Amino acid sequence: MQRALRLLEAAASHADGAPAKQLAREAGIQLPTAYHLLRTLTHEDYLRRERGVFVLGGAVGRLAVGGSVQNRRSRLEETLKHWRDALGVPVYFALYREGEIDLVAIADTPYAPAVAEWANFRETGHAHALGQCLLSQLDDRARGDHLDRHPVQPVTPYSVRDRHALSERLTATGRMQPVVERQEYALGTVCAAIPITAGSTAAAMAISLPLHQEERLLPAIEQLRTGVGGLLNSLAFSISI
Repeated sequence: MQRALRLLEAAASHADGAPAKQLAREAGIQLPTAYHLLRTLTHEDYLRRERGVFVLGGAVGRLAVGGSVQNRRSRLEETLKHWRDALGVPVYFALYREGEIDLVAIADTPYAPAVAEWANFRETGHAHALGQCLLSQLDDRARGDHLDRHPVQPVTPYSVRDRHALSERLTATGRMQPVVERQEYALGTVCAAIPITAGSTAAAMAISLPLHQEERLLPAIEQLRTGVGGLLNSLAFSISI
């Protein structure tokens, strides 16, 4: 693998390509071994042979994109862990993409565990803070389409009762303000979520606490809202996360 990467690095340094002997010499690899590796790299489209020289192939671009996505995911996970430790609560991140709520990542600990997904998370967006926060960011058409596919129905005795009540709640939600739900998705649990700017994609972060610690909820979500905006926005989240 290391020798193949050295060949790719050597090829990348020549915009117009280079012959096998030159690449082998620059990579410090015996010519017979270089020929074998170059054939493999060409077969996998990491290199192309054109007029006797080797140039970078399309797979190199895909490799770079994959690395970029992985880097964004790693930075997201580090951010969630930071706020988990700073606040002492589980922290969640979700996106709305392709018409569905996608719970991308969770950071929790054995001492502050995340809420168990006992009812399908995508289908019950009306009942949890993350879902309500994401739905509040959609336009009327997109929100209506979502609720047509995932009708509002009580998940617990505290859940919003119907679509009209949900619409009123979402309409009343101030822009960039926290969304709070108390025992609507899971009994004994309170949650709050904040919208996150992610280009044209609706995104949200949330925290949860046991009901008996409810007094911590609003101060913690306000601390998260105040501190996380610039940091997360700088990551340029995209639908490819």
